[in-house]
Parts: sequence; structure tokens; C-alpha cells
Amino acid sequence: METIQIANTGLTTSRIALGTWAIGGWMWGGSDEREAIATLQNAIEEGITLIDTAPVYGFGRAEEIVGKALSGGRRAKVLIATKAGLEWSNDGKVVRNASARRLRRELEDSLQRLRTDRIDLYQIHWPDPQTPIEETAAVMAEFLREGHIRAIGVSNFNPEQMAAFAAVAPLHTVQPPYNLFERGIEADVLPYARSHGLTVLAYGALCRGLLSGAVTRSRRFSGDDLRQFDPKFNEPRRSQYLAVVDELERLAQQRFGKNVLALALRWLLDQGPVIALWGARRPGQLAPLADALGWRLDAETMTEIDQIIARHVTDPIGAEFMAPPARELANS
Repeated sequence: METIQIANTGLTTSRIALGTWAIGGWMWGGSDEREAIATLQNAIEEGITLIDTAPVYGFGRAEEIVGKALSGGRRAKVLIATKAGLEWSNDGKVVRNASARRLRRELEDSLQRLRTDRIDLYQIHWPDPQTPIEETAAVMAEFLREGHIRAIGVSNFNPEQMAAFAAVAPLHTVQPPYNLFERGIEADVLPYARSHGLTVLAYGALCRGLLSGAVTRSRRFSGDDLRQFDPKFNEPRRSQYLAVVDELERLAQQRFGKNVLALALRWLLDQGPVIALWGARRPGQLAPLADALGWRLDAETMTEIDQIIARHVTDPIGAEFMAPPARELANS
């Protein structure tokens, strides 16, 4: 397993982390708790030492499952990264709330669900336009001084927001959407992270399964699965992106003896101080893990990948559809 140090924290972690949004079930068509626990424990056996979760993943369910899975001494083997700054109502409506009062309550709830006395990496899930960034950063700095957390991160922040945050509190990581198909951060967030010593936790590393090689043109998604509403999974874009996947599969097999999943993860790891978040929810999905490790893509292949994408995708789009709304002040 390849590892990386999170600067100024003393924390070292695997460069592949397990993301648990799908394990929480919400917006992924549900999940099986026994299978989810087996996946988490198998990830640790495979050398993954960072588990990334959030209260909103299943409205507490993902954190509870992580807590159960790490019992019996496994907690000491991993770093837990979770988040704060989103709240939900009984009808499942999610809004942003990163006020100091909300964050204090979320910290207490997360510690209880995770069955731990300290969170290794605590992240603000989304910037909250109704709360000054300085207020959010100040309470995160308090958590750090109090010893409740070991490192601070933000998710879905732009460079201006990160700069405002870092003026008040230490900032160690940023978590944006980033994969072969969603590369908007290359214009701003990634250069900022590189120049300021931040580690990037890339969520959506396989673009919600699109880069796994398992999605077909005929596959349908039901229930609350967010891919029903993802523009990449609807025509005409689905055919465009899957044409890229088909060509990348051939490239990976012919040049490296790998599959497209390994190629997509390797591409991500070769972009700098990046940790790839892999959203597996069944143990078998982790089987290809080793294929992404211990090698690098050459410059010629990097260029060819870009050419393949440009040839097929005529109307690229990012992950903007996933952004939760701001709350109204009357409900704060």
C-alpha cells in the first residue's frame, strides 16, 4: 500500500481510503449492514488505513456502521475522517449549517456514533453562505486545541474560501470531487493545495462507478439512487462517457495489463498529494485494489487519455448536481 503524510499533523495514511457514502445507503439504493461491516474490515486487511465518512451519509447510519466495524481493536489501525456542517429534517431535506452551535453538537454526536474519543480528521462538508467562515474556522480550531480532533479539513471549498478559513485556523486537507471525468479543480483548488501544502482527498474517484467498468448502456438505477439524476448517467452523455471507458479499458489492457478501474485510480494518484476515496460497499469490490498500486503512468499515456476523452465527450459536466442548498436564515 502506498502511503502519504498529511503535512503538519503527524498523520500518515494509505493513499487509497474507503469512502462510506454508499455504505450509509442514502442516495445509493440502500445497503446491507453485515456486508458493509465486512467491507470495512476487509479494507483494513487490504492495507487501507483511512476511513472517510459523514453524519449525512444515511443520516447517521454510516458513522454507526463504521463504529461497529472498528470494534475489537481495529480502531487503533485506522484514521477516521468525518465531516460536519450539514443538517437534515425528518423528511430527508438536507441544508448547509456550519454555525458554531451546530458544529459543537455534530462533534458530540459523531464521537458517540463512531465509538471513539477523538476524530483524526474533521472536515467541513460544504461552505455555508449563512455563517461567516471565520466563525466556522474558529470553532474547528477550538476542537483541535481541546484534543477532540487531530487535523482539520474542508470539502467543496474554493481557494478564496480556503484562504479565509486558514487565516483563522490550521488547515490540512481539502476534499473536492476529482476523477478522470470531473477535473474542474485543476484550474484552482489543486494548484492552491499544492502551493499551500494541503493533502487532497479526492471523492468520486471512480465517478460514482462510471470508471469501474461495471456500468453498461442498458443499466438502470432505481429507488433513491442519485445516479438517476446524474447527467453523466443519462443520454446523450452516458454513451459518450462509456465510449471513453471502453477505449480506456483497451488502452489499460494493451499497455499495462490492467483494467480501466486500475487505470483511473492510478491516474488520480499520479496527480500529486492526492488520496483516492474508493466508495466500495461489498468486500469483493476491493479485489482490484492492488492493481492500482506500485506503478506510474508515463507522460505519453497521460496525453493519450486526454485525447480519448476529448474525442468522445462533446459536452463535459462536473459534479455540481450534488451540491446541497443553503438554509434559510429563519430556519437557522
